[in-house]
Order: sequence, then C-alpha cells, then structure tokens
Amino acid sequence: MAGNEWINGYLEAILDSRSSSISEAEDRYHLHQPSASFKLNLTRYFVEEVVIGVSETDLHRMWIKVVATRNTRERSSRLENMCWRIWHLARKNRHLELEESGRVTRRRLEREEGRRDATEELAEEEDLGLSIEEGSYRGGGCQDQLMKRYQRQVSGIQVWSDENREKKLYIVLISLHGLVRGENMELGRDSDTGGQVKYVVELSRALSMMPGVYRVDLLTRQISSPDVDWSYSEPTEMLSPGSYEVEDGDDDDIGESSGAYIIRIPCGPRDKYLSKELLWPYLQEFVDGALSHIINMSKALGDQIGKGHRPVWPYVIHGHYADAGDVATLLSGALNVPMVFTGHSLGRNKLEQLLKQGRQSEDINATYKILRRIQAEEMALDASELVITSTKQEIDDQWGLYDGFDVKLEKILRARQRRGVNCHGHYMPRLVVIPPGMDFSSVDAQEEELASDGAASHLKIPSIWTDVMRFLTNPHKPMILALSRPDPKKNITTLLKAFGECRPLRELANLTLIMGNRDDIGEMSSGNANVLMTALRLIDKYDLYGTVAYPKHHKQSDIPDIYRLAARTKGVFINPAFVEPFGLTLIEAAAHGLPIVATENGGPIDINNALNNGLLVDPHDSKAIADALLKLVADKNLWHECQRNGWRNIHLFSWPEHCRTYLTRVAACRMRHPHWQMDTPVDEISMEESLGEESLKDVQDLSLQLSFDGERNWLNSGVDQHELEKIAAVDAKCDLELQEQVKNILKQIKRYPNKKVEKEERNVIYSYPLLGRRRRLFVIAVDSYDEKGFPDKTMVRVIKQVLKGVRSDSQLARISGFALSTAMPVLETLEVLRSGKIQITDFDTLICSSGSEIYYPGTYNTFSDDRFKFDPDYMTHIEYRWGYHGMKNSLMKLMNSSSSSSSHDMIREDVKSSNPHCISFLVKQDASKLKAVDDLRQKVRMRGLRCHLMYCRNFSRLHVVPLLASRSQALRYLFVRWGLNVANMYVILGDKGDTDREEMVAGCHKTIILKGVVQQKDFLTSERYWSESCKKEDMIPIGHDNPFIVCTGTGGVPNSDQILNALQQVSRSASLMS
Repeated sequence: MAGNEWINGYLEAILDSRSSSISEAEDRYHLHQPSASFKLNLTRYFVEEVVIGVSETDLHRMWIKVVATRNTRERSSRLENMCWRIWHLARKNRHLELEESGRVTRRRLEREEGRRDATEELAEEEDLGLSIEEGSYRGGGCQDQLMKRYQRQVSGIQVWSDENREKKLYIVLISLHGLVRGENMELGRDSDTGGQVKYVVELSRALSMMPGVYRVDLLTRQISSPDVDWSYSEPTEMLSPGSYEVEDGDDDDIGESSGAYIIRIPCGPRDKYLSKELLWPYLQEFVDGALSHIINMSKALGDQIGKGHRPVWPYVIHGHYADAGDVATLLSGALNVPMVFTGHSLGRNKLEQLLKQGRQSEDINATYKILRRIQAEEMALDASELVITSTKQEIDDQWGLYDGFDVKLEKILRARQRRGVNCHGHYMPRLVVIPPGMDFSSVDAQEEELASDGAASHLKIPSIWTDVMRFLTNPHKPMILALSRPDPKKNITTLLKAFGECRPLRELANLTLIMGNRDDIGEMSSGNANVLMTALRLIDKYDLYGTVAYPKHHKQSDIPDIYRLAARTKGVFINPAFVEPFGLTLIEAAAHGLPIVATENGGPIDINNALNNGLLVDPHDSKAIADALLKLVADKNLWHECQRNGWRNIHLFSWPEHCRTYLTRVAACRMRHPHWQMDTPVDEISMEESLGEESLKDVQDLSLQLSFDGERNWLNSGVDQHELEKIAAVDAKCDLELQEQVKNILKQIKRYPNKKVEKEERNVIYSYPLLGRRRRLFVIAVDSYDEKGFPDKTMVRVIKQVLKGVRSDSQLARISGFALSTAMPVLETLEVLRSGKIQITDFDTLICSSGSEIYYPGTYNTFSDDRFKFDPDYMTHIEYRWGYHGMKNSLMKLMNSSSSSSSHDMIREDVKSSNPHCISFLVKQDASKLKAVDDLRQKVRMRGLRCHLMYCRNFSRLHVVPLLASRSQALRYLFVRWGLNVANMYVILGDKGDTDREEMVAGCHKTIILKGVVQQKDFLTSERYWSESCKKEDMIPIGHDNPFIVCTGTGGVPNSDQILNALQQVSRSASLMS
C-alpha cells in the first residue's frame, strides 16, 4: 500500500463521516440531485457506501476473487480494498463489544435500582404498620387467605400419593410448534421437532397414569399442509386410555373421556406448516380456539364426573416454550386457573450467546424473532404460579437474565410472607427444579442382555443396525454415538475434528452420527445443510471412510436399538453441544447401559452428578473431547463402573417420579378457579322461537344468582360519599331513571363493609343479561379523542352508524347485541352516549376504564326494574396479583424521574378516571419524553410488580390495570361467563388508537378496521410508544391473506351501508376458512 497518497484522504473521510451532521438520507439525495452549493466527495462516498457496508460474507467472496486474479495490478487493488474492509469490520466488531458491555452494565444498574426501590417501598409500608391482617389498601382482597395458604405450603408439602385418586383432575398442556403426534415422531426433521415434542407427549401419557388425574389434553397446532403427513390434521389423537393402576376388573374410574389426548387447534394458514418464528401473529387465534375446546370439555367432564353438572375446570394450564407460554398466559387469565411454565430454551440466553458471536441484534431478531420471544417469556413469568426448570444452572444463569425474576428480591418477598407481612402487590414467581422423566418401557433386561453376548446371535438383527454397520469396515469396534439434529449449536463439527485428529481413538473406535432424517441436503434449511456439508468435508479431509456412520433415515422406534448397538460394542454416548438446557438423550443412553461424555455447560452437570456415569468436557476443546472418549473406551474397568452407576441411579429420572414431584408442586400453588356459580337457569325458549318475537327483551324470568363469596375490599375502596353524591347529580337533562340505576349500583358497592359478608347477604339476585342470548355481538372500540383526551364527535357518529347499519338488516338485528369498549370511566361513557342521544339500553354491555370494569345495561328480570348492573365477579376475577398503592407509587416515581422540571410535570393521578382496578394518570403532551409501554413494564417488573399498562385517549392518559384485565381479555371473559361464541363477535376499530388496540385485532373474532376515522399526530402513532421490543407484524397478522380482518374506506366515518357491507364481507371471508 506504500505510495498510495490517497489513503490519507480515506482516513480523513472516515473521521469526517463520523462527525458529520448530514444524515444518510440527505447525502443520498444530494448524490442524485447535485447543485451549485454541493460538491460531491467521491472519497466519502466510497467509505460510506462501500467500506461501511462490509460483512464477513462479503470478505469471503472478495478473497475468492483475489486468489483467482492473475493480473498483478488488479490483484493489488483488490487486496488493498479488502484491507480497508477488514479494518472497518474489526472496528465495527469492537464497537459492538463496547455496546454490549454498556448494555450489560445498564441492565445491571437498572436491576439494582429496581430491587432497591422495591425494598425501600416495602420497608416504608412496614414502618407504617400496614400488615397483612389489615388489608386496607386498594386491591388487597383475600391476601390473608393467601398468607395462610403459603404458610401451609412452607410448613410441610404433602407428597402426591394414591390418596388423591378421588380428585379426578383435568390438566391442560400446550406445545404449539413442531410436528406433534403420539407414534412415529419425526424427531430431527427440523429444528422445531426435537426433544420438546417427545417430552410433552411422554409427559401427557405419564400424567394420565397418575392417581387422581382423569384427563390430560395436549394442545398443539393443527396442520393440513401437503408437505406433512395427514395425521397432523386430525383434530384429536388418543395417547393413553388413562387406566392408572386399575385393580382386577375395576374400571369405575375409567370414563368415556378419561386418558391423554392430543388436541389440534387450527390457527394461521390452514394449508401451511409454519416454523415457530412465523407463528407469533396467530397466537390470539389459537387462544380463542383453545378456550372454546377447554370450555366444552369442562362441561362434558362436569356431566361425567362433576357433581350437579358443574364444569370441571382445568386444575392447571402448563405452557411449554415461549409461544405456548404466551397462549397459557391468556388462557389462564380468561379462565382464572393456575398457570405453570417450562421454558425449555430461553430467548435471553440465546440472544446473549449470539451477541457474543458477533451477530448484530437486528439480524438476530429478523432471523429468530428473538425480542418477541423474550416478551412472551416475560409475560409468562408475570402470570405463572410455578416455573419448572431442569437444572439449578438454568435458574441461576438463564432465568436470572429476565426482568421478571430476581433471586435476591424473591428471597426478600418470601421472608415477608413467612412473617405474615403484606407485600402490597410485589411478587416473584417460584422456580423449582424437576428433571424430565423417561419412558423405560423400551429398556428390557439391560444388564442380562448385555452380559450374555452369545444370546445376540439368536436374535433378529434390527434393520437400523444394518443401516449403520454398512458404513463401517469393522463394526465390532466400540461405537461412539452422537444423536442430535444437524444444528450448529449441537457442535457436531468439533466432535468430528476431535475424532479425526486423534489417531489412537480412530484405531480403537467407530463414530456414528444420527443427525435427523433427510432426503436431499439441498432441500434442507440453510443452517442444517451447512452443518451436514461441513461434516462431509471433514470426513473427507481426515479420510474417515469406514470409521464414521451417518445414516439418512431412522424412525423413532429405532432409537432404543441404536443405543443397544452402541452398548453391545462397549461404546460411549457423547453430547458435545455448546450449551445443553437439559440433555434427555444422556438419560436415555444411561438407561441402555452407555457411559456418557457431555458438555460442561448446562443440564449435563446435574445429570452427571446424579448418575455419576461419565465425564464432562469443554465443548470448544477438541483435544479434551478426544481424551475423554479415549479414556472411557480404553479403560474397561472405568467403562463398567460408569455403566453400573447409571443403572443404579436411573430411577431418579423415571416418569412416575417426575409426575409425583410435578403434582406435589402444583398442589402447593395458589389454586384459582372461576368465581361465579354455574347455576344459570336453562333457557326453555329456543333461539328459533325467539327469532319470531318482536324483541329479545320479551323473554322473562331468566334470573341469575351471582356469588359474593369471600371478602370484597374492592367494593368499598374505590367510591366515597362525595363521589356518590356527585354521580347522583348528573346533568339534570339526563334520564332520571338512568341516574337512579347508577346511584343504586354505587350504593350496592357501598353496602359491603371491609369485613366478612354475612351469610344472609352473600347472595344477591341480579337480572340475567340478555348478552347470554345473543348470537352475534358487535363490539365498538373506536378510540377517537381530541388533543386533551376528551371524546370527539367522531366517536358518537361511528356508534350511530354501526347501530344503524346492523339494524338495517332485520334478521341480523333480532339476534345481535352491542358492546362498547372504551378507556373512559362509566360515568363519562354515559355522558358521551347521552350527548349523542343514544339510549344506554342499546348496549348489552359496557367495558370501561381499559377493561377494568364491565356493566350490563340491557337486562330484564321480573323481580326487579333495574336494568343497569355491574359485574362483581369480573372484579374478583382480575384481582390476581394487583397492588394498587405499590403500583401507583412506582409509576409516579418512574415517569417523573425523567422530567427536568417539577416532579409532577410529566404525570399526575387522574382521580376522576381512576377506580379500584384502574390507576389513571394525566400525561403531559411532550412526546419526546414519553417512555414506551414496554420500557415502563420492564421497570415495573424489576420492582416485583405485575400489571397491564397502556397509553390511551390520544396519549393524554396512562392507564394501569391488573395483569388479567384488558379490553381483549374482557371479551374472552364474556365468552367464558355467558357462553358467547368468539367466532360470532365483530370488533370495530380505528386504524389508530390506544396502545392496547393491537391486542384486539387478532383472534377468531371478525375485525373491521375503519381507516382514517381516528385522528392522531404522526409521532404519537409511532410503534415506539406501543412496543420497542418487537415489530407489529410479530404481534398481529398483517396482509391480505387474513380472512378475519377487513378494512373500510380511506378516510372519514363510513355510512351505515358501508359498515354493513364490511360486516358481510368479513363474514363471507371467514366462512371460507371453516
């Protein structure tokens, strides 16, 4: 490079490009639009457009060209260009390292700050003498019951036994991605169909055999693609009949629905098999389908084994992996039943590993949707009663990376609970280690079979043995067995290098690689194909022909035979993965009498400590791998000792042991179930008969008794006498009857003091909402507000046009009901309706305050003239993990900490819009200082608080509601509570709105988006205020191929005919999917 004077110009251009204030967009504009005031700098253009755009792939391609160049001058020029690119790449990698270091430091400081703030808040509250017995804070209902239950748990957990046989539990497991079936599992076909599929299938079978478990449902996605077997499109597949230890001739416990089943729920494109990274937008649809199945099955089980036809609700809902964790979170919230979560492989840990490898975060997220996955895992932590891990290392090194779990804060909260001190909504999930189990039914006569070598000659040789041995020159040599899919993280290439570079090992043993199933490497995914091609090149490089076997196909039933072949030859099983979350294959190998060599990172540490049947190695050190393998193969005494140790301790990993520990831990959780009593009288008038009536309101005598069991602190905490008088004095022009109804409701709320409800006051007769008789429900959720957050005229116009459009079809009007879903409190909602001269009784339900309240205006009962009722059971339903004061104080501190002016300039509490389950804050209209919802949720989680946050009312309010409350979850509550069919719900939204709007777009309901109706400033509709962690297309289905979503117009409020046409269009599109 000597003599090239223009190098200094390059260096100057590089320095200038870093300090220049001209944006990239402006530079490109000037390059295409030259003017007299702009001088094109070719040097800067070369640096910015050529050098900075470098990647490792570009360097490799350039090096190939350089090597192939014969012209000396051209070769020198290309080498020079390449040197520049290498220099820039090294600088970029250094910059990434600095960014990573800064990110880790900031995260550590944020976690410490969150822990410190939470500890200080708890200490202040304790100093004030707020104990668990007082329960005087808002949202603190039933905390004394929780403390008593917790104290029973820590005093001594009762191990699950045969005494629980009479319980007859219903358990729901969810494993969404991959190809799931009970027989001939295609393990290794792709990265989604691996050990997790086998684990959940065997867990389902094993649980169904336990005493006290009546039915186990494994929910997964239904796939009708021509690319996969037809069996994956079957709605139901039986795994086990559930005959758990039935005595001779005694099958009384076996019912028509007992046992374990795979239930396949359709979601997303019906004719496509999607990888797990592409399933995220369709999870809401899966939730609705799963909810429908669970409700129907609970009712059926109630008829079979329930008393008095009471539904048998799931005992627990267990999500496996992040996508199923997201689904389980919504399902457990809708049904109010406990949730358990198993991560299997964690997103934050994978992200850390990929960043250390020099991958850029944008590329990682584009490939793996890693940020959406992390968001789902954080939500699962929020909602889980129990998080099951395979190893202690997983708790310390992997879950410790998450905002929702802090070991130190968890210990502080547990200590307070033991002392009976109120935690005021602060919560940390319980993480426990329960190693996966194994089915030992295929392991028969292990020791005897291996001891009698002569007996093998009389047995039929399995076909897989022939497939393996045809690769080997001397198949009698000890076999080193590796069994995994061809994934880069499984580290197969390092194993081949270790084997190829160790001559004594090659001479003493063979190597067998079971790398999934393949027909054509060219048709495999790029990652898997690259691993296989690299393996073939290494086999050729080290001339390993005759000593390495790599069959193309094998069945799941062949796996035990492969283990037996390796054990018969006195071989060794190896798992060289860089990180192994658990290592189920290590247990399988030990059960078949194989010593193990395994990675020292992850679950193998705990497995080897329990079994003591092998050696651990550094997966990056090929020499250490070769030495460990050689030691076990050459030393027969050590080999036999490891084999005996494995057989002696393998019972620790049996499925009965796993399920016993599992059920024991679940039984110690806080049991939850729907609070309402299912004693609604059966409607004697058929829907066909009711269609001929003038109105559905003519149906009489449909009373419902709602339960008021337990404490109702929330009933007394949100309304005072001054507010009662204020509400009663609504504008004199308001309907006096409606005033009286609202006043009666608030008086009913005031009636119940902060003490146990007397027996005679526990049950209150309420009118049965007509909502339960509707075949269609039209939900209006258009968020149209002015700059100050007050509803504008557009909202009223949309409501009127929707009502008019639906009522223009007489047949549709007779079977349809209406709901209004809004962020406004109920009083303000009533004022808006009155201003538009809209009757409150036009609506069957009002969902107010961002989903924290539900009211029923359209009711009829012969015992009462009241037609406006609130739903107290919904209040109890969303009470879970809600701490009013702790949440309010934390949000005030977090939001105002970034304000340079007065401490109350950024937000202040909006008392008028708040209620016991919704904290409303007025937000200063300074978008540059607003924090994203995900950023706020992250900091709240670090303080041990769980909630649902959203900016609403044109970003003039910040609403904080309980974890189980939201406008979308309120619709699912109506589905469960009143039997509404989600598929017959029509949700009408604007193309902009509150930050919880996206949650209402996807699902099995039909969505009509009114374009141009809601007016917001462009910077306020940025995704920054909704989510910084993932893109919108990872949350909701975007595109023209979704039949459940229809958009109308390009601007302005559509008229009634346009709305009716949109409703008919989305109905026709959705019907084609069924």
